[in-house]
Amino acid sequence: MLRIGIDVGGTFTDVTALDAATGRFYIHKLPSTTDDQSVAVAEGVRAVLRQADADPGEVGYLGHGTTVATNTVLESNGALTALVTTTGLRDILEIGRQQRPDLYDMDADKAPSLVPRSLVHAVVERMSAEGKVLTPLDEDDIAAAVDRVREAEPEAVAVCFLHSYRNGDHEREVADRLRAALPEVYVCASAEVAPVFREFERFSTTVVNAYVGPKINRYMSRLAERIRATGVPVEPRVIGSSGGMMSLDSVSRYPVTTLLSGPSAGVVAASHVAGQAGFSNLITFDMGGTSTDVCLVRDGRALVSSQRRINHRPVRTPSLDIHTVGAGGGSIARVDSGGALEVGPSSAGSQPGPAAYGRGGVEPTVTDANVLRGRLNPEYVLGGALAVDYAAAGRAVDSVARAMGADRSVAARGIGRIAAVNMAGAVRKVSVEAGEDPRGYVLVAFGGAGPLHAVEVAHEVGMSTVLVPPNPGTLCALGLLVTDIRTEFAKAVLEEADERDPDKLNEVLHEVYESARGWLASEAPPGADTKITGEAKMRYARQNFELSVALPQRVIDAARFDSGAVAEIVAAFHDLHAKSYGFAHRDARVQIVEVQLTAAAAVDKPELPAIAEGSESGEALIGRRRVDFDASGPVDTPVYDRTGLRAGTVLPGPAIVEQLDTTTVITPDATARVDRYGNLIIEVEQR
Repeated sequence: MLRIGIDVGGTFTDVTALDAATGRFYIHKLPSTTDDQSVAVAEGVRAVLRQADADPGEVGYLGHGTTVATNTVLESNGALTALVTTTGLRDILEIGRQQRPDLYDMDADKAPSLVPRSLVHAVVERMSAEGKVLTPLDEDDIAAAVDRVREAEPEAVAVCFLHSYRNGDHEREVADRLRAALPEVYVCASAEVAPVFREFERFSTTVVNAYVGPKINRYMSRLAERIRATGVPVEPRVIGSSGGMMSLDSVSRYPVTTLLSGPSAGVVAASHVAGQAGFSNLITFDMGGTSTDVCLVRDGRALVSSQRRINHRPVRTPSLDIHTVGAGGGSIARVDSGGALEVGPSSAGSQPGPAAYGRGGVEPTVTDANVLRGRLNPEYVLGGALAVDYAAAGRAVDSVARAMGADRSVAARGIGRIAAVNMAGAVRKVSVEAGEDPRGYVLVAFGGAGPLHAVEVAHEVGMSTVLVPPNPGTLCALGLLVTDIRTEFAKAVLEEADERDPDKLNEVLHEVYESARGWLASEAPPGADTKITGEAKMRYARQNFELSVALPQRVIDAARFDSGAVAEIVAAFHDLHAKSYGFAHRDARVQIVEVQLTAAAAVDKPELPAIAEGSESGEALIGRRRVDFDASGPVDTPVYDRTGLRAGTVLPGPAIVEQLDTTTVITPDATARVDRYGNLIIEVEQR
């Protein structure tokens, strides 16, 4: 059986296939088709089938990571969306929160609402904070609201009522009426998408879900159709933001859960590869053509956040705590009005791409600077599949050099330096700012450009070890082969943690448990090892924010808090609060804000095959070239073909290691060794 993973990035689409019988991997990389990602996906499937000399019918699994939802929000080209809400709440999206994206920018523009105010429609209804009906729905009012929505001709409608996280009956009734009257319109309700506390965040999440829904649904339909056209008999699964695979049906209903689809696959794969190599504490460093994603993994588990901001809009769904900066191989360099060199966040993308790719790009990028510095092969990349236009790269960087009043080499070095500092800031964001010392972590570098810059970034933040997997440029695609089928279910509780009266808590826990169990029944393959785990989000009464405390497994299995269980999680909360903030009020009242359960079905996780041993690097040496590492100027540097390296080989810096999907730069003050799985373990000497 063949298992295939396909990750779509801003510049390239990466494909990894595994022959389960032989353990052999097949890898293919091709330019992304930004107008319709499914075109490159289908071509990638055909390419690895040709490599493996396999029949499409042999494919038993196909995993996919996509950026459709993310790009839709970032580029503001989603569906025309209407909002139906409770009378008096029409302006909640406009009012938002007091937080400003840049506290000291007095001229900062607020992100416009995804719903024009003319498309916000109110109906008379009211629930209390306890979920009791204060004002029932009126049939005539519902009919009038449906008529107003129909006249506006939106593509999507979000239904968000006050306190529906406690009682969603009114929302569901109106949503059902809209679906019946407007079958061609995408309709979702917050009680279905995000039944959680805090109105603005709940409204925003549901509106984003509606905004991206039609586009995601059209894409999923095209994807399924193109996959069928290849002859592959299985339906693709898509990875969600929290690092779990879902069916196309789940994605169609909850597309907001795919906003970090692609990056999460890389984190899962990095954890798998690093764990096999003996490392459990790591910071993933995924640098592609458009951006760099970093995530902290502690004890083999990536940190998860329950809320993120996408293009300044809060989204209240679980996601891996990935921090993204606009620094990638295609990031464009410029000199600002004050004479300072800037790199990113704008990118040349895949079309036209960096000037060095010879596709008509003229603006200077990080890739062009790497070509001029000798870090990238000045003749070709992708194993010869893409010729490098050295002269075009030079002309592009010269435009920056002239603006700086410097020569070409200084400009190219400056571009690389600024990019490294930007990426080091992202590493500090997920480590130092979260109370973690990055020096106790391993930097796992992947993506097409990650290994080019990883050692420099490690220098910047004081990290001493860098791990480069065997196929770093396509690691996200590997992640799609080792990711469990998984999703999360949450519901607000907002009750005091009192084991003398756990009825409300048990009611919510049972409801969420049944949702998780039902999802597994429809999503998990026959015979799969399934498990439901969970946590309670807790706080001291009147606090603004919560901490997540793991629920005892016996409580989840029974879907009920037994005697002593509430006191057990309260004690754990006090301990966690003391660890997080340095103090605990052990006599204070504790509130359970939310219960969240994770439903998972395990998949077989292939191990990387061990490679042949051999301490000599001579047969892997393919040449030498002058490479610019720092202000001291270019130095003569050996260049190795990674496919020729054997386990036990040691490569003292400086060195360049080339392979099909990336290039690894080993600076003069670093030393690399090859482990038994083919990983490059680079020890970095701190200056």
